[in-house]
Amino acid sequence: ADCAIYEPTAPQAQPLVGRIVARGISDELQDRHYLVLDATDGRTHYVDIGRAGRESLAEEGRIVRVAPASVEPLPSDRQVAEIAAAHGGRYNVEIHLVHDPKASMAYAEAHVRRLEALRRLSQAVERDPDGTWIISPDHLERAREHQRTRARLNPVEIETLSTIPMSRQIEAEAATWLDRELVADKSLPLRDAGFGREVHDALIHRQEWLIEQGLARREGTRVLYRADLITALRRRELNRAAGPLSEELGLRYAEAPSSGRIQGTYRRRIELTSGDFALIEKSREFSLVPWHLSLERQRGRVVEGLMRHERVSWRIGRERQGPSMT
Repeated sequence: ADCAIYEPTAPQAQPLVGRIVARGISDELQDRHYLVLDATDGRTHYVDIGRAGRESLAEEGRIVRVAPASVEPLPSDRQVAEIAAAHGGRYNVEIHLVHDPKASMAYAEAHVRRLEALRRLSQAVERDPDGTWIISPDHLERAREHQRTRARLNPVEIETLSTIPMSRQIEAEAATWLDRELVADKSLPLRDAGFGREVHDALIHRQEWLIEQGLARREGTRVLYRADLITALRRRELNRAAGPLSEELGLRYAEAPSSGRIQGTYRRRIELTSGDFALIEKSREFSLVPWHLSLERQRGRVVEGLMRHERVSWRIGRERQGPSMT
């Protein structure tokens, strides 16, 4: 009764949150992998994650969220279809910006990357030599079929919530998964058994630690948290990590702005409890900003981006208008 096979295609399938306790290959010929998840519902789930990818490399002990892969067109697919319908079935960045003057270049280029993926993986769209995309009237159905094909190969989407165990999160001077759960608008359902009980106990201990640190306070039966709790904890960890890096690099640490322009040479990824950060170096200083996988192709090169709400839209190169990454 405490073991189950996760069926992402079931009509009532819900996301799972849990700790990876095992992983392996279920079918070598088809290159299909699986995870065994100790979930917050108190049960252990076998999860077929499909073809090898980054998800199949998830380490045991990580806390992850597993959800059924989407089989519906993405919002970007719907927007491309809308813009193309108003412009003779054609789409490119310039057309997008004319249609929606409030859109940023990075936002429009993200739509182009989606079209490139559709063309590369399923030939669902065509592109003229001048870079303009030809969008057919049935674009949304083609995008939906593309999503269905992907879901057959990779039936679930996996999000890493924490790379460190809960025991280390309880007194961590960093923004942890426990903190995000404590301030979330909707509480995670927890069963009083297995991993669910562990999470419940860890949340209580973390809550007490935050009160001791002056980051939260009791008011009757309620606990109120600082409005900037996550930002304050992240800043603590970044400032602590910056010391050794400053000595190593011989550069001054400059805290990245919460919003605004970021530019410099991408050196490497820094793995912290609060998340992964990119080390961006300038001539006399360096900053730590949210990392993105696509930055690895740009190691040692100048990158430029715009920080908004703790995320960065990246543009590669100082002078040219190249691809951006969010």
